[in-house]
Order: sequence, then structure tokens, then C-alpha cells
Amino acid sequence: MVADSTVTRISARIGGIAESATLAVDAKAKALKAAGRPVIGFGAGEPDFPTPPAIVEAAIEAAKDPRNHRYTPAAGLPELREAIAAKTARDSGYEVLPGQVLVTNGGKQAVYQAFATLLDPGDEVLLPAPYWTTYPESIALAGGVAVPVVTDESTGYLVSVEQLEAARTPRTKVLLFCSPSNPTGAVYPREQVEAIGRWALEHGIWVITDEIYEHLTYDGVEAASMPVVVPELANTCIVVNGVAKTYAMTGWRVGWMISPADVTKAAGNLQSHLSSNVANVSQRAALAAVAGPLDAAHEMREAFDRRRRTIVKLLSEIPGVDVPTPQGAFYAYPSVKNLLGKEIRGTRVETSVDLAAAVLEHAEVAVVPGEAFGTPGYFRLSYALGDEDLATGVTRMGDLLREAR
Repeated sequence: MVADSTVTRISARIGGIAESATLAVDAKAKALKAAGRPVIGFGAGEPDFPTPPAIVEAAIEAAKDPRNHRYTPAAGLPELREAIAAKTARDSGYEVLPGQVLVTNGGKQAVYQAFATLLDPGDEVLLPAPYWTTYPESIALAGGVAVPVVTDESTGYLVSVEQLEAARTPRTKVLLFCSPSNPTGAVYPREQVEAIGRWALEHGIWVITDEIYEHLTYDGVEAASMPVVVPELANTCIVVNGVAKTYAMTGWRVGWMISPADVTKAAGNLQSHLSSNVANVSQRAALAAVAGPLDAAHEMREAFDRRRRTIVKLLSEIPGVDVPTPQGAFYAYPSVKNLLGKEIRGTRVETSVDLAAAVLEHAEVAVVPGEAFGTPGYFRLSYALGDEDLATGVTRMGDLLREAR
């Protein structure tokens, strides 16, 4: 029997998903490095530090315990849910019950399940841009429609209430809010968090707020949690977070969502069919992390702060590059718009994708172009890499970009 050629092998829903641009750039950089080229990668958003020893030891002990060799509750170990609730109150001042916590396979699962639990087909999500690459794909998978609200360096990449109101329609159901921001490192001041939260409350709009970079802020800046600043919003707010960035645990895959009890229960039902419980050894490691001190996180923040100042200084010295100083996370998001339309080593670069390709080919430096984040004309550079590689990589890139004519 001959297959019908008109039938597509991949569903439209899955076929429409774009590969993670940040992971793709990181994979290409690692492949070139494995092939012997001295590529320096600024693509991946993960700390370059090992997971703290006490957390690793907790995982080793957990692996020896037969209790962890079996299924456990799909929503998470009860003691971990309790510890996450306590950690949330300690770190942000948000008081929640353990039953509002759902432990997920990394922050990405928390993001997707939050959208999947709230959205019906056609519901709109206001998505401030630049945005993390996974947000629009998760929205689409959940049947929603992403509505980008574009910001730029002139406002420090901060969206205003006026912009959000201009983008609001009768189909608007959710606002995605991320502070500190991936990819820009922007941190919203408390008064702006409150203004946005009260606007969402006034119009009955849910807020999904991503707080995974909560401990990575600099220059005395603090990341305010929206349901703390606007307590009345708690019934229409989901907080997503995880251990990946704070504790250098990207590979352990433990995140969580905190939401009203009915939303947590519904999302837990989804997870019970989708993935069941997160690996118990990882959950035990996460328990040691969130219940323990933040000493290691503070040490990492000091290193990131040093690298932040270095990368801003080096980028600022490159003609045609405009870089605001990030106040959080571990990313710089410079504008390279003034370099577009110019020629570099015989090739005219019309887009930031073209420019990133030229930088990889000729300077052997991997960066992620702004197209991946909804704003062409920019680069994202993660400064979560060693000091020497950081300085060498940006210097190499700068030497090449100075050739632009």
C-alpha cells in the first residue's frame, strides 16, 4: 500500500515548534569546539559553577535510599513542597501553602503547564519583548496566541502600563512577566511592578510571573514579587521558579509553579499523565538546596557581578554597539542595529542573524541573535562563563566588528 503523500507525518501543532535558539547556538558552539576550533560560546543560560557539594551529597544519599526507587506523588514530595513554600516566604515574602506548590521537571515544564492550565484556544497572552525563546512556543502549544509588546534599550527594556493597555483586547487572558529578565537582565522597579499588577487586577488579567533569577540582582537592586507588591492579585497569579540558576542545578531538572489551589490541582492532574513525579533523587537534592543557606548563591552572584561589569565595559568600547547595563540575571543584550547593512570581510550583513553567523565564522564566538527573542537587531550574550573566556571572546568579536564598513 502506498502512503498518501498529502498526509503530513508531523502534526501542525508540533511541526510549528521552533527549536530552542539558545540551545541550538550552544550545541553548534560545542560541536565546533569538539572539532578543534577554539570557539567561545555566549549562548547557554547556565551557571558555569558546579552544584554545591552539600546538595550533591544529599543526592548521593537519596540514591541509596530504596524509598526513592519508587513512584512518589506526581505533584512532588510533600516535604519538598513544604520547603518550597517556606523558601518562598523567606526569599520574596510571599506566603503560600504547600498545597499551592507543584514540583515540575525544570522551569520549562512549569511555564508550559501554567499556560496549558489557563488558556483556551484563541486566548491571548501579552508577551513583553525581548522575551525568552520558550514563552511563545509554550503559548502556542497550549492553544493560545502570543501578542508581543516590544520594548527597547531606550526604556531599559521595561514595558509600560500604557503599552500593555494598547495591546489589550477582549481576548487577553494572561500577561507573562519576567523580572529579572532573560534575555535583557532588566529588573523592574517596585513601583512599576505595582502599577502593572494593579492594571492586570483591574482588567481581570492573569499574571504568570517568572522569578527564576530572583537572587541574581546587582547594584543594590531588588526583584519585587508581584503578588507580594499587589496581594489582591494572588488569586489570579502563577509564580514559576526553580533551582537551576540560584544553585547551579540546570541539569537536575527541578522547577515549580505556585498558584491558587484549584489551578495547582488542575495542573497536577495534567502532570500526572504527562510525566508523573520528578526524579526523586533530584527532588531530594532540591530539598537540600531550598532548605539550606544561600551562601553559594551569593558567591556566584559576586562572580557574575564582576563579569557583568567586564562585559559591559568591553561591549561599550565597540563602535556601533549600544549596551545598557543589566541589573539582573547573567545576560547582556546589546543593540547591534548600527552595524547592519555594512560589510564584514566581503559579506554584507543585513540582519543580526547574518551578523551572528559572521561572528561565529570569523571570530569563532557564538552569540544568539535578537530574532530568537522577538527583537531583531540585538545580540544576547550570557556572561555565565569564565572570566578569561569572557574577555577573550568579546575582544575577538570586537576586533571583527571594528572591520565593518
